[in-house]
Amino acid sequence: MSGWRTHDGQHSDRQPIKRSKDEKLRLLQRLKEEQTAFKPWAAASVKAALSKRIADLEFELAASR
Repeated sequence: MSGWRTHDGQHSDRQPIKRSKDEKLRLLQRLKEEQTAFKPWAAASVKAALSKRIADLEFELAASR
């Protein structure tokens, strides 16, 4: 065994997850719902990270059109 967490044939954690356009749209919708559900005392860094992820997804979707 090589000491890695994954076994032969499994996907590595280092590879991005490939999502279809429909999956990206559902994820975007879910992230926007989470963003609106944040309480006022939520950490600014969490809000910023979520906003960046939403912007990245919107960019990917716009580029794929």
